[in-house]
Amino acid sequence: MKYMSRFLKRDKTDLLIVVGMVFVWRVCLSVFLFVALRLLPLQQNFLGGGMSNYLSNPSIWAWVNFDGEHYLAIAREGYKPLTYFFFPLYPVIIGFLARLLDLNFLGYAILGLLVSHMTFLLAVVGFWKLIRLSNSRNKSFLAVLLLLFFPTSFYFAAYYTEALFLAIVVWSFYFARVQKWWLASLLATLGTATRLVGIVLLPSLIILYFLDMKNILRTWKWFILLLIPAGLLIYMFFLYRSTGDPFEFLNSVGIFGEQRSSSFILLPQVFYRYFFKVLPNLNNYWPVVFTTLLELFVAILYFVLCFYGWRKLKKGELMFLVGGYLIPTLSGSFSSLPRYVLVLFPGYLLMADLIYKLPRLVRVIVFIILFFCLGIATSLYVRGYWLS
Repeated sequence: MKYMSRFLKRDKTDLLIVVGMVFVWRVCLSVFLFVALRLLPLQQNFLGGGMSNYLSNPSIWAWVNFDGEHYLAIAREGYKPLTYFFFPLYPVIIGFLARLLDLNFLGYAILGLLVSHMTFLLAVVGFWKLIRLSNSRNKSFLAVLLLLFFPTSFYFAAYYTEALFLAIVVWSFYFARVQKWWLASLLATLGTATRLVGIVLLPSLIILYFLDMKNILRTWKWFILLLIPAGLLIYMFFLYRSTGDPFEFLNSVGIFGEQRSSSFILLPQVFYRYFFKVLPNLNNYWPVVFTTLLELFVAILYFVLCFYGWRKLKKGELMFLVGGYLIPTLSGSFSSLPRYVLVLFPGYLLMADLIYKLPRLVRVIVFIILFFCLGIATSLYVRGYWLS
C-alpha cells in the first residue's frame, strides 16, 4: 500500500491529463457510433446480442459484435465446440462477477464492457508510467496519443480481451523494470491465460532480466519467471480433459475462414499472397477495400518498426514486439493483425520517436489521418462490418 501511495503521488498532474485523454477518446467513440447509426446500413450476421437487442440498445450491444459474442457466451455458458480458440481469463472474470451479482443477459454485456473500460484505463496509466522511466514527457504524451488514435483502438472499449491483456503486459514490464519480479511474473502468468501471444512474455522478461537489467545468473529471482507459462498450461490441461487435445486452440484456427491455416505459414509467403493474390482481386466494395489496405499497411508498418526497434528498444521489449507481430501472421493471413498489434506497446514508442522528429504541421496531418481512419473503422465495427 505504501508503494502504491508513493506511485500515485508522483506525476499526479500528468496522470490526470492521461486520464482526461482517455475520457476524450471515449467520447469520440460515442460520437462515431452516433454518426454510424445514421449513415451506415446495418449488417446483421455478427451482432453480439442479436437484432432485437441491438436495435433497442445500440450504445451497449454495438460493442459486443463479432468475437464479443463468443466471449459473452463463454462467460454465461462455459466453453462449447468451436470456442476453444478464445482464451479463458477475460470470460472467466466476467462470468465469476456476473454470477456473484446474479446478472441477466444485459448485465453480462454491461459488466464485460465495464471490465474492458476499467482495465484499459489501468493499461494507459501503466503505459504512461512504463515509458516515462526512460523517455521525455513530450514523447511519452505523443506515444499515448498514438495508442488512442490508432485506427483499431476502439477494440479497447469493446467486449474483447485487448484492454485486459494490454494492462497485464504494460504492468508486467513496469514491475520488471523496477525489479519487482514476483509481480511481473504473476501478471505475465495471467497474460498467458488471456492471449496466445502472452507466451512471448516468457522470453521477453528473461531477456529483460539478464541483458537489459544486468542481473546475474546466480540470483534466484529469475526462477520465478519460469512460472509464466502456467496460465497457458492450465488452459491446455483443461482442453485435454474437455476435448482430448491440449492444442485445440491452435487446431481450430481454420474455422475463421479459408484465409487462415492451422499449419504455419512464413511471413514472406503472407506478403506474397497480399501483393499478388489479395490486392489484384479486390472489388469496389469499400469496406473490404478499407479493411484490406489497413491490414497491409499495419503489416508493413510493424515489419519496419521491428527493424527500427533494434537500436531504440530494450532487447526484452524488442522480443515482445517481434514475437507479438510474427505469431498472428503464422496463420497465413494479416486478417485481424490491425487488432493484434494493439497490445504491442513498444510500437507506439517507436512511432512516437519517428513522429517526434517531424515538423509540427506534418504531425498534425498524421493525427488527422489517424483520427479519420479511427472514425471509419469504429463505424464499420459498430454496424456489423468485419474489420479485424
